[in-house]
Amino acid sequence: FVSQDTQNMWTQVFQDAGKTYTRAPVVTFTSGTMSGCGPASAQTGPFYCPADHKVYLDLSFFQELSRRFGAPGDFAAAYVIAHEIGHHVQSELGIESAIRQKQQEDPGRANVYSVQLELQADCFAGVWGKSTANRGLLDPGDIDEGLKAAAAVGDDRLGARSREQWTHGSSELRVQWFRTGYDAGNPSDCDTSNVEI
Repeated sequence: FVSQDTQNMWTQVFQDAGKTYTRAPVVTFTSGTMSGCGPASAQTGPFYCPADHKVYLDLSFFQELSRRFGAPGDFAAAYVIAHEIGHHVQSELGIESAIRQKQQEDPGRANVYSVQLELQADCFAGVWGKSTANRGLLDPGDIDEGLKAAAAVGDDRLGARSREQWTHGSSELRVQWFRTGYDAGNPSDCDTSNVEI
C-alpha cells in the first residue's frame, strides 16, 4: 500500500507541475537478489538503484529496524519505503545524476553530496507523510514512529566513526529534514544543496 500510495502522490505532484512521473518497480527480497547496481544481500538493506530505476526492499530489514534500532511500527517501515521512492523522484528530476556529476568533479566532497541526496529523500518522505495526514490516514503516533526511524538510521547511530565517513547524515539532520517535508508538505521546500556535515 505504501509504495502505491507514495507513487500516486508523486504522479499527482509531477502532473501538477506539467511533468510525467514514471513509477519505480518495487522488488522485495529476504536473503539476496541481483539488481542493476549489482548483487544485494540482507546486509545491504533497502535501496534504490538508479541504473534500473527500481526500489529494492529487504524485508528482513524492517524486523531489524524494530529490534536492533528501536524503531517499531508500520509508519517506521512506511518512512523507509517513502525515502527509497524519494530517491527515484530525484532520478526522475535529474537531481541524482547532477549530484553524481558533482561527486566526480569534486571527490573530496563526495560524501557531503551523498548526505544532501539522503536528506532530500528524507524530506520527500515527509512530504508523503503530510499527504497521508491530510487525507486522515495517519493514526496518533505515526509521525513519531517515522521520526524515530529517521533518527535510527543516522550515520552517528550506525557506527560511522567520523563525519568524513558519513554518507546519510546525522540522526538529528535526518529527523530535521523528514520534519521539514512533513511540516511544509511541499517538495519545493526540500532543497538540501546548502547542507554541510
